[in-house]
Amino acid sequence: MKLLQGKTALITGASRGIGRGIAMKYAQEGANVAFTYISSVEQGEEMVKELEAFGIKAKGYLSDASDFKVADELIADIVATFGTLDIVVNNAGITKDNLLMRMSEEQWDDVIRVNLKSVFNIVKAAQKPMLKQRSGSIINISSVVGIKGNAGQTNYSASKAGIIGFTKSVALELGSRNIRSNAIAPGFIETEMTSALDEKTVQSWRNSIPLKRGGTTEDVANVCVFLGSNMSAYVTGQVLNVCGGMLT
Repeated sequence: MKLLQGKTALITGASRGIGRGIAMKYAQEGANVAFTYISSVEQGEEMVKELEAFGIKAKGYLSDASDFKVADELIADIVATFGTLDIVVNNAGITKDNLLMRMSEEQWDDVIRVNLKSVFNIVKAAQKPMLKQRSGSIINISSVVGIKGNAGQTNYSASKAGIIGFTKSVALELGSRNIRSNAIAPGFIETEMTSALDEKTVQSWRNSIPLKRGGTTEDVANVCVFLGSNMSAYVTGQVLNVCGGMLT
C-alpha cells in the first residue's frame, strides 16, 4: 500500500522547485493533492494533468496564501472539494536578499508577509477541519538559514526562524487533538533557480557539504512523505534538517 493512500494534502507554492517535487511525490504515494501557484493558469492546469496521471484527484489554485481571507477561503474550498484535509505543507516563499544597511522596508515586509504570515494564515484556517476530524499533519518548510543565519538574508533568515518557533508552538497547542506540527530545514537544494548560478560557485558549495553534493527536491519530498504518513505518528514539534550534514 502507498504511504499516503487516501489522504488529502495541500502544498503551497507548488508550481516549481521543492513544492513541485513534493506534490509529485505525494501523488506517487497515493495522496489527493491540492496545490497553490502564482504562475500562469495554463501551467497550473498542466500540473493538474501530471498529478492526475498517478491516479489521484488533484486541483490547483491560483491563490495568495499571504492574504488572510484568501487563505481561509482556500481551505474551505479544499474541504468542500476533497471532503477532508489531512496534510498541509507550507512551502510558499520568496527571497529579496540584501545587506541590512541596504535593505528597504518593502524588502523586509514582503519576505515576512509571504514566508511567515502565509504559514499563520494557512494553519489558522486548516486547524478547523483538522480539529474536527481529530487528526492532521502540518509540515512547514523552513531553512538552515533559519537556524544559523546568513549574511545578506536578515529578512529571509528571520522569516524561516519564525516558522520554527511557530511550528513548535502549534505542536504544543494541537498535540492533544492528534494534530502534529513539524518543520523541515533544507540546505543547498539544486533547483531551476540554482541552475542559473555560476557552476564554479555551485561546486564550491557542494564541496563544503559533508555528502559532497547539493540536495534534490526528491530529498526534501521524501522527508515530507515521512512526516505526512503514519510512519511519523509519534513525531511532532521537531525540525528535520535536510542539508547533507552542512550544519553538523
